[in-house]
Amino acid sequence: MRPRASPVLRPAGFDPHGAGPVLALFPQLVVSGIATGMLYALIALSMTVGYRATTVVNFGHGDMVMAGAYAVFVLLGSGMPFLPAMVLALALLFAFGVLTQRVFMQPIIAGPHLSLAIMALSIGYAVRGGARLEWGSEVTTLTRPYPQDAFMVGSVVFTTDDLVISGVVLGLLLALFVVFHLTPIGRLIQAIFQSQRGAALVGINVHAFHGMMWGAGAALGAAGGVLLALIVPLSPDMGVWTLLRGFAAMTLGGFGSLHGAVIGGLLLGIMEKLLGFYVSTVFIDITAYLVTILVLLIRPSGLFGRQASIRV
Repeated sequence: MRPRASPVLRPAGFDPHGAGPVLALFPQLVVSGIATGMLYALIALSMTVGYRATTVVNFGHGDMVMAGAYAVFVLLGSGMPFLPAMVLALALLFAFGVLTQRVFMQPIIAGPHLSLAIMALSIGYAVRGGARLEWGSEVTTLTRPYPQDAFMVGSVVFTTDDLVISGVVLGLLLALFVVFHLTPIGRLIQAIFQSQRGAALVGINVHAFHGMMWGAGAALGAAGGVLLALIVPLSPDMGVWTLLRGFAAMTLGGFGSLHGAVIGGLLLGIMEKLLGFYVSTVFIDITAYLVTILVLLIRPSGLFGRQASIRV
């Protein structure tokens, strides 16, 4: 069963062309879209971190998202509390990301683009296959570590899911901003982002840096998977559609742009909700495809990206 973002149901007799319903429901749809877009932003950001380090788009990244969710599921099943389980899962996925880059990607990093794409896809499929061996097509859910409730602010409904997910993502984004912009390590990372050849000439181990960034990307993606599994069914195939949305958000924001990935994710989430409600629920599934196609046709560099040679 393929999970999807929860659509907002149309009330009986709803006329999408009437001014009243549009004005009344628009704020709710935007709030709901922002909450969903926060997850897309986190996944897009995790992909961008790896891309900025190596200029390689990891098309197996969606399965890292899935693996993070299943890691927490297994740890919770062993009796571990939610927060320690999540921290341990992120550490495990960080180590797996480093291992993946150093063992599988680094030896062929100078090879043809197609070989890099096939390697990334193969690793993702292997991870997905392992999950299918253990859980098959079984669909499970993570138990929320907080009470499920809703709050009214004017005419807009906020759920605890919205608040918790948005709060965690904002906290992670703030932590990343501090690390990248306000610490010596962050300034070093920014310098390597700007010129890897120059960094290597002054003695920086760029290969080790690549592994660390892939590990960080896998850990961030795993965090997105854990949060996502709180609100949608957990299945081995959840990485497929999360990869698509993360890639669409990354494309919209601009390849290599960290803030562009965040803004692209938020815009994608809002567009899904608005189009899915006012036009057709079909758009919940196809908006990411349409966004990717239109951006690549009209503005290939995205909103905040630069023209670059992209290795897939």
